[in-house]
Amino acid sequence: MIGAIGAHRRALPDPPASPFVWRLRALPVCASTETELDRWLASDPRLAGAGPLRTPRAVIARRQRFGRGQQGRPWCSPSGGVWLSAALPWPAAAAEAAAPGLAAAVGLCLRLEARGLRVRLKWPNDLLLVAADGALPMKLAGLLPRLRLRGEACRWARMGVGLNAANRVPPGAVAVATVLGSGRADPWHWCGEVLVALDWAMAWAGRPEEVRRQAEQRLLLPAGPIRLDGDDWRPIGLTADGGLRLVHGPRERVLYRRFGPG
Repeated sequence: MIGAIGAHRRALPDPPASPFVWRLRALPVCASTETELDRWLASDPRLAGAGPLRTPRAVIARRQRFGRGQQGRPWCSPSGGVWLSAALPWPAAAAEAAAPGLAAAVGLCLRLEARGLRVRLKWPNDLLLVAADGALPMKLAGLLPRLRLRGEACRWARMGVGLNAANRVPPGAVAVATVLGSGRADPWHWCGEVLVALDWAMAWAGRPEEVRRQAEQRLLLPAGPIRLDGDDWRPIGLTADGGLRLVHGPRERVLYRRFGPG
């Protein structure tokens, strides 16, 4: 598995320059790649102190039995998709860095767009495929971003990624194979694409305003207002730290979605 993923990653056109060499673990099946990554990180004596992560690593599974999504909800993870959890070197001054969820979303959008897929970011963490015929957008991928902090310093970013490649999907979702055909939906190829997308996220982590701008260009705003505290708020964009900007008359507020500790 790892050899196939590495070969696909190396064969991809125009990958972003990256100083990092990935460490990968591939499993035929697991309960959750998030849990497996937790165990890997906890067992590494080099991470026992307070220092940062130096080398990105990822756990990849053919299938998950109990994949975790937003707010701990189960994520359908049958064979044929990309199910991956990664730990990424990230700037120590997290407040001055890009939001990892936005950076990973933009990186993955760039890879999908390069393959002819029109995708949009549904805040806070879903990528939707937008059909040319005006049909409702359908979920293609989901992200689970978190930061591992020690006091005010960031030790690493965490990123869970689920991408529908050639797997069966639930209602409201779509797979790459449905759009591009099964011949262009090899899950190991798309694992390589996801790793390159995360390379982009790491490379651009120190440029939060540019990441925000690119994410906002791809933001799919709700058709109607968001009801909060008895008022209707209109979404207008994103903040550099991943919040959704809302306005109600002259008032403005920022909505955040927290994903739990990393």
